[in-house]
Amino acid sequence: MTARSTPATFGVVAGSAAFLVGQVLSTVLFATVGIALAPLPFRLRYRFITGWTRFNLWWLAATCRLRHRVSGAENIPAAPAVVLAKHESAWETLALQTLFVPQSWVLKRELLRIPFFGWGLALLRPIARATGREAVRQLIVQGRRRLVEGSWVVVFPEGTRMPPGVRGAYHKGGAVLAKRAGSVVVPIAHNAGDFWPRRSFLKWPGTIDLVVGPPIATADKSSEEVIERAADWIEATLRRIRAGGGP
Repeated sequence: MTARSTPATFGVVAGSAAFLVGQVLSTVLFATVGIALAPLPFRLRYRFITGWTRFNLWWLAATCRLRHRVSGAENIPAAPAVVLAKHESAWETLALQTLFVPQSWVLKRELLRIPFFGWGLALLRPIARATGREAVRQLIVQGRRRLVEGSWVVVFPEGTRMPPGVRGAYHKGGAVLAKRAGSVVVPIAHNAGDFWPRRSFLKWPGTIDLVVGPPIATADKSSEEVIERAADWIEATLRRIRAGGGP
């Protein structure tokens, strides 16, 4: 059963409220301590700040009975690369941090202005998204720098969270970065929106499937071909998961 097919019971509401309380308190704690650790090397403060992620995934399972399983982990390359992920929920921004370490992800600049939460994000060296033509240029410059420094670059090519079953327009910025940097692209599919819908306080119990796809080489393809291949794989994998075919 998913969020789209079951009503919100008292247990769902109570669990979601308990999760929110723990998330807010842990955000204040980790951000406050993290700021004090700002002078430390990036990897050390990254490890501490992402303890917030690990706690919240555990807390999500404890309060909302929402867990996840990963398939295709053997497809993760040995060296950092560009990750193109489906965007349906806030959940994947947490879960991907446990798979690709360390990482920088492309996000809205406004998120960095949120008290405590944004301060903690800033310590992880994200790529704050620009607008217009400047956006792709900035992604290429900062993304290449992050890859050289040994960080994965996570991009949500649809740009915003989409409802389950809806395919947004896949923008090619991440594919352009991968091609310019000589990197492969790692596609990620998941059905988190079925259990933790976008813009929703409620979280339904269940198991989210996250699937890591085979890396897509970029040297012999145009950026348009790369993004099209990644998008087709992601959407086909999601249709299979939601049809009950498994990950």
